[in-house]
Amino acid sequence: MDKLLINISGMACDHCRQRVEKAIKTVPGVSEVEVDLRRGTARVAGRDLLPTDVLAAISAAGYTATLM
Repeated sequence: MDKLLINISGMACDHCRQRVEKAIKTVPGVSEVEVDLRRGTARVAGRDLLPTDVLAAISAAGYTATLM
């Protein structure tokens, strides 16, 4: 199982957290997502994850993301 830790900027409320979580879940191979609003991070787990796809999904949702 692949695991990614992502730093996300631009989240300000629980709605933002939910939007990011929903966006990440659309990426093929993602099986688990945990978005921490307070820390501005996301932990993503799954099989054959492409980090660029996860970052692109977050960006498309309107947030800035980088791998940690």
